[in-house]
Amino acid sequence: MNTTRTLEEILAEYQPTPLAEAFTIPASWYTDARVAELERQAVFGRTWQAVARTDQVAEPGQYAAADVAGEPILVVRGQDAVLRAFFNVCRHHATAVAWEPSGQVTHFRCPYHGWTYGLDGALKGITEFEGVANFDRAANGLVPVRVATWEKFVWVNLDPQAPPLLEFLGPLVERVRPLGLERLQFVERRSYTLACNWKVYVDNYLDGGYHVPHLHKGLNSVLEYTHYTVENDGRCTIQSSPLRSSSDSDAVAAATRQGDRAYYFWQYPNFMINWYEGVMDTNLVLPLAVDRTVVIFDFYFANPSNQTYIRNSIAVSDRIQAEDTAICESVQRGLYSRAYRAGRLSVRREAGEHLFHQLLAADLKKQLGQGGWPPA
Repeated sequence: MNTTRTLEEILAEYQPTPLAEAFTIPASWYTDARVAELERQAVFGRTWQAVARTDQVAEPGQYAAADVAGEPILVVRGQDAVLRAFFNVCRHHATAVAWEPSGQVTHFRCPYHGWTYGLDGALKGITEFEGVANFDRAANGLVPVRVATWEKFVWVNLDPQAPPLLEFLGPLVERVRPLGLERLQFVERRSYTLACNWKVYVDNYLDGGYHVPHLHKGLNSVLEYTHYTVENDGRCTIQSSPLRSSSDSDAVAAATRQGDRAYYFWQYPNFMINWYEGVMDTNLVLPLAVDRTVVIFDFYFANPSNQTYIRNSIAVSDRIQAEDTAICESVQRGLYSRAYRAGRLSVRREAGEHLFHQLLAADLKKQLGQGGWPPA
């Protein structure tokens, strides 16, 4: 990391311009740990983040745990059927009260010293605390976090001043509604770890299919690439393509990518929905380090009993992901080179990437302008 320049100077390297004149955000934004830390605060700490599926917390006592902007979080369905979220942090000595990724409980019992919390977050039981003065049990429950649901997804937001979830999602809500996500059932989760900055993966997703004919031969064989469209709407980019079937189509891809049209939705900053008739996968892109990212894929199918179809469909996705992993990791290596500073954008293809960079720059500069650096 080059620390001879200030963070203000690094952010000032990017100035939003119309797409026809635009450059990408500079390489330093992908390689400087100070930018990554600012993103943790300004982006992941202030936007709605998908943390679970609604089916994971449908019944009283069901919970799911996640990390959001470096914070341990849990969401749980109460005995009163209310969905709540809390920091997954015991108020005594800070260990997690829920250790499994998901489960069903009647209460949360800290494994360290046995403090017990109800599903509503209230402190219910304290071990060996006799004689402690001026202790307010009511003020020592689990600390709440904002939570909301949309379609099949549970979201949380660490920022108490952020707009409501549906306002944040904006046009995505109506754009997705006709696709009938309620007809799809969750089948499997897979996670992929990449040696690249999280923004490299998002850039790759948002290049308007630019890389598809060159990198994804199987997928390209079923997409009408010349009719591939890109539309920005609010904080969302909608990519879409008619599907085709021809003698040169990849047989497995053609068998599992069906229907009239494919849709690829991106919601700022890190959530994607990939939809084909009867099939959907969601992608959640999470930074692990400045040059390390995990992408979580959840697969949904309209007919979960057709195991052959499901296995083939996930195999196609696996192959595409392997191709994307190789290219994203190559990009990250190139971003460290003195030969590269920033690149131009295709007006025909990369409007989504342009929107991403503008939204990101606005959030980072706003946080810095509010005295958001160094972190408290």
